Amino acid sequence: MSRVELSPKSSDPVVQTATDEMVEHAQEAAAFLKALSHEGRLMILCYLANGEKSVSELEQLLGSRQAAVSQQLARLRIEGLVSTRRDGKAIYYSIGDERVRRTINLVYDMFCNVDGVSRGQ
Repeated sequence: MSRVELSPKSSDPVVQTATDEMVEHAQEAAAFLKALSHEGRLMILCYLANGEKSVSELEQLLGSRQAAVSQQLARLRIEGLVSTRRDGKAIYYSIGDERVRRTINLVYDMFCNVDGVSRGQ
């Protein structure tokens, strides 16, 4: 199978630099959206958009087992989308990237907002 060339080569270095930057941004956006594209991770981020939650709180809200919740939280943490805080034995999670909050608010307005009232910031 042949590899698709993402950035056409240009003889103009300014055009080539702009194209290379566009490819880099597209790859970053694709990785960001891929991290959000799992139903469980999306639900976790929706709950975190309303404020910090412990792992046990997320388990209860999601109706999922600790192992499944922890697996999704680990992926979100690796991607830099959530932040953690430890308080004794409890670990608390919050949204760690403002782009996540903005995206979750947009998704909410597009898919969950049945009464026309915006979720807000």
